[in-house]
Amino acid sequence: MLLPFALLLIAYAVGSEIRLSDNPNDKLLPSFPTLYEAVQRMAFEPDKRTGNYLLWQDTVASLMRLSIGVLVATLMGSIVGIAVGLIPYVNRTMSAFISVLAMIPPLAVLPILFITFGLGELAKIVLIVFGIAPFMMRDIALRVGELPSEQIVKAQTLGASTWHIAWRIVLPQMWPRIIDALRLSLGTAWLFLIAAEAIAAQSGLGYRIFLLRRYLAMDVILPYVAWITFLAVLFDYTLQKFQIIAFPWFAVGRSSE
Repeated sequence: MLLPFALLLIAYAVGSEIRLSDNPNDKLLPSFPTLYEAVQRMAFEPDKRTGNYLLWQDTVASLMRLSIGVLVATLMGSIVGIAVGLIPYVNRTMSAFISVLAMIPPLAVLPILFITFGLGELAKIVLIVFGIAPFMMRDIALRVGELPSEQIVKAQTLGASTWHIAWRIVLPQMWPRIIDALRLSLGTAWLFLIAAEAIAAQSGLGYRIFLLRRYLAMDVILPYVAWITFLAVLFDYTLQKFQIIAFPWFAVGRSSE
């Protein structure tokens, strides 16, 4: 498992050595000591102008936007997805609309969001919601449709209302599938976050990367990209482990398929 990562590091080290041997001032592939010094400067030394530790300031700003956007999108995706998958009238009314909405490139409407909501935090959060909520709605609706129809029929025979069916039968079985949809959406959410921060922000991981690109500061850009990747992998791993611990019946059923 570690072999591809080791080969990538070796290839980078070789490429960096070759370029720096030809031009010691080359900025494209900085050496590992240079990368280490940049991390030390960004993470553990206060900025001379603001006094803030820039890496942690950017991380907090980005995670706040990402968390709010993903939370709102998950709530919307879960509620609408269950309704579309469970209630035929809602399915016939909303299914085509959600499908069309999911086909709109979110980055294409980014200027509209900035015009409508301004350049503050709201536009960035709305972009994340707009980017992943329709996908989650469709995915959860499909998962609801895969539930055995006998469960719904038996509950209706016993006098259960649509609300009771959704709350007592559908939702408990949807929780692990909602986590799956969330895991699949996280990478896309990061993409929209970085894009929004690159265009209009005063802090954030994406803001810092696109600010420093004009100076060709690859010694900072590369560690920032690695840090974003680490955070994304950490979130995905945490969600996966939580799903296994909280819903062991789902993990057993998946392993037996």
